[in-house]
Amino acid sequence: MKIAILSRNAELYSTKRLVAAAEAAGHQVQVIDPLTCYMNINRTNSSIHYKGEVLDGFDAVIPRIGASITFYGTAVLRQFEMMGVYSLNESVAIGRARDKLRSMQLLARQGIGLPITGFADKPGDIPDLIEMVGGAPLVIKLLEGTQGIGVVLAETRTAAESVIEAFMGLNANILVQEYIKEANGADIRCFVVGDKIVAAMKRQAKDGEFRSNLHRGGSATVVRLTPEERSTAVHAAKTMGLNVAGVDLLRSNHGPVVMEVNSSPGLEGIEMATSKDVAGLIISFLEKKVASHKTRRKAKTKGTG
Repeated sequence: MKIAILSRNAELYSTKRLVAAAEAAGHQVQVIDPLTCYMNINRTNSSIHYKGEVLDGFDAVIPRIGASITFYGTAVLRQFEMMGVYSLNESVAIGRARDKLRSMQLLARQGIGLPITGFADKPGDIPDLIEMVGGAPLVIKLLEGTQGIGVVLAETRTAAESVIEAFMGLNANILVQEYIKEANGADIRCFVVGDKIVAAMKRQAKDGEFRSNLHRGGSATVVRLTPEERSTAVHAAKTMGLNVAGVDLLRSNHGPVVMEVNSSPGLEGIEMATSKDVAGLIISFLEKKVASHKTRRKAKTKGTG
């Protein structure tokens, strides 16, 4: 197989591991910075260009698109999809997962456990918004935030009102969520590949911090999942339409609740904590999906011939 990995940095741990796993399986791999791609869009011969060359002959693309380049990165990915290249995670699914509000609405519609979440636009709605999620303490999140940035724990009603007013004054879109105190600053990252959880870790926030992200100094250990946690994580990934996802859960008094579904989960933390070859499992899954994709395309071509 000839595989394109869309990544801005070939030296990132996740990118390097995917390259190594693919090459170990005998595949040809090219790391492509999506921001340096440009596209020719027409009805007969659409193409993608990179450093003066036309990109063609690829069987599969693995998108590692950061949140800051979602718009252009998914545009490049769509172009690959239009050209018949199989994408590990489709562009529409990535866009769906990146929209925190939309993803919460979709998960809620599927009956998946969530923290009570409020959304409003006007300062006059702040009192109702706070009551809606059970009062303080509560969590305020920027819709565009990543890796714990733009997430605030407001421990009192006065603090909550001040922070929400400040964000609204900056025209920032925010979510307000109930604070799951019983989680004790810990969450669970479930790494989903296909319809299976291939690895899971518990992330514990450092002292004095409620955000458990490893980028914020959290620690990671292996965790044993309950059947309900497993089914919740797999269902959440499927709801987003993602083949590969990092699903973040909290253990609440009323069962597992989904905090986020990540379409480009990092490999370093999960591989280090669990000692599992997650990159290799992703490549094995990709091989099967590409083979099936090619069979379907051939059948479709014969059917129209």
